[in-house]
Amino acid sequence: MSGIGVGIIGERAQGMDVRVANTTAVQAIANIVKTSLGPQGLDKMLVDEIGDICITNDGATILRQLEVEHPAAQVLVELAHLQDREVGDGTTSVVILAGELLKRATELIKNKIHPSTILNGYKMAMRESTKYITDKLSLKVADLGTDAMISVARTSMSSKLIGSESEFFATMAVKACNHVKTESGKVPVKNIHIMKAHGQSSLETKFFEGYVLQTSRVSQQMKQRVDGVKVACLDMNLNKFRLGMGTMVQIDDPKNLEKVRQKEMDILKERINAITASGANLILTTKALDDMAAKYLVEAGAMGLRRVEKADMRRIARLTGATIVTTFAQPDGSEAFDKSSLGELESVYEEAVGDNDFVFLKAAKNKNSSCSIVLRGANEYMLDEIDRSLHDSLCVIKRTMESGTIVAGGGAVEVALNIYLENFAAKLSTKEQIAISEFADALLVIPKVLSVNAVQDSAELVAKLRVLHNAVQNADQGDDKYKNVEFTGLDLLEGKVRDNLKAGVLEPAISKIKSIKFATEAAMTIIRIDDMIRLAPEEEEQMQRR
Repeated sequence: MSGIGVGIIGERAQGMDVRVANTTAVQAIANIVKTSLGPQGLDKMLVDEIGDICITNDGATILRQLEVEHPAAQVLVELAHLQDREVGDGTTSVVILAGELLKRATELIKNKIHPSTILNGYKMAMRESTKYITDKLSLKVADLGTDAMISVARTSMSSKLIGSESEFFATMAVKACNHVKTESGKVPVKNIHIMKAHGQSSLETKFFEGYVLQTSRVSQQMKQRVDGVKVACLDMNLNKFRLGMGTMVQIDDPKNLEKVRQKEMDILKERINAITASGANLILTTKALDDMAAKYLVEAGAMGLRRVEKADMRRIARLTGATIVTTFAQPDGSEAFDKSSLGELESVYEEAVGDNDFVFLKAAKNKNSSCSIVLRGANEYMLDEIDRSLHDSLCVIKRTMESGTIVAGGGAVEVALNIYLENFAAKLSTKEQIAISEFADALLVIPKVLSVNAVQDSAELVAKLRVLHNAVQNADQGDDKYKNVEFTGLDLLEGKVRDNLKAGVLEPAISKIKSIKFATEAAMTIIRIDDMIRLAPEEEEQMQRR
């Protein structure tokens, strides 16, 4: 019996080997996105198997395109997606921070410190960090005025392709969010419809109070512009009536065949007449609208649009107050169109933008459930990147409006937390002290990477920041000498430190809190792992032939 071991079919790695392999994989992922952090960050070009190109410096987009096999590295990819979904921005910094926390934890384990001690220390540090941000570093947006919101949007865009035009796009993004803001204070970003049109410069981008569809009128004989619009939204075919499959009509007299054809046309005409008689002069349908129907609509002086996407149709119905109609059938077997199903628009017109025709549906006054932004740009890659940057910015504005608190950017929060946690660790008499101290040092990776990407001396700038933050945290309460010094961060263009609150480098507090929480939890998930077993695929048992 002594020679029998546990037979595991597959590969098994244990202890330090697994930890080093996991840390190496996570560091590899973090290094990919590291150079894209900050206002001086660079872009990545990603080419997929069919040759499609994606040029971006958005962390979540980069990691989404990568086909990552290593299970620990996949945790970081999921982490970036989570940050993107929850906040919309800060995806790069959350991945870099998680990588640094894991690297430092692995070094501690090599020095014979138990993982449980590190996990407890990281948990304490995370709790203290979030508490300190909420109590000491965050400010109310209401106290700073409307310019603060534009500054938040501009900070989000500063590291993106549209950084040079951030003032223009930030103002537009804030205007769009204010337009769709509900009475309860929520900002539904999905109601801001972004359309892309090639040509002209990005500064030709337009904000439109209403909805824009990339389509054209069914017939060129229809009016190009209609004012005082009554909209009918249909989710059904508007084409020549045909009898259902399997229906047989036996005709004895050839004259009756023409009558059947005529009746098929008359049924369609009656339907169109029912819609136009109710006052509708714009008909939208998610399905077909054939030439015969178009002819009747031209005669009635109405405009028709076909094959409208269902998601667009739902938003248009909400914007106009219309009800989407799926059938004309009435309880008594007849067909009719109810006037109460109509919606209202101020005007609708068709206009060529770039290479394509667009239909603009201008909302009636006091109807602001949706708005549109028509992006212009030199090529498809540029438009896609502007779209991503603008979406990140809209999400950041949404979070700021809903939470109402902001913090200074440019490494200010990370350095303040570094000083605070080091002081906090020095007061602890338990063995978690060393883990909290390492957590504090790991936070400095953000200002260091920001400085390196901007070709500045990271050691000198971070040292200057630490001196100032240390002075303000150890100063007496109410000392005016250190007023607003806690908002000191990096000025990466000049290569010095400055008051980032005054400079308008602001971020939503929730973005910082969530990125620290998510990064810590992701690092802790991987620290817990000390054994990895790759199970061998089951071999199919082959039937033995006798």
